[in-house]
Amino acid sequence: MEGISDIRIIGVDETRPPRIRKEPYIDIFFTLSHQAPEEWCVQFNSLLSDELGKPNIQEKEGLYIEAWVRKPEEIVALLDMLKVKVAECTRQYIERVESSIRDASASNASAAGEETGEQGRLNKIIAALDFDEGA
Repeated sequence: MEGISDIRIIGVDETRPPRIRKEPYIDIFFTLSHQAPEEWCVQFNSLLSDELGKPNIQEKEGLYIEAWVRKPEEIVALLDMLKVKVAECTRQYIERVESSIRDASASNASAAGEETGEQGRLNKIIAALDFDEGA
């Protein structure tokens, strides 16, 4: 099973190879190792919104990074930049997920600790139960 930390660029989309056109640009579609979650894609697009070549990923599809360059010589620099941004986006995504989990745990713990009256007393008794066989 591949996880979010395994997302990386593995090649160029074979069904849409780069072609030099009359226009002064070359479209290029990089393939990801596996489908990225929609939230990751949104974050990636936001992270790259000001970059030259307007790299982006279709949020629902999550498999290809679409970009363009003016000259073939610019492709290597574009790929190097995208690899760094994919890693950065993944790091930020994981940090955000871990933070959400911590916040949810803290919220649940404080909600459980705030109960008073009979329910609070019951919760304390249940939490203190000893299920060891020797007891």
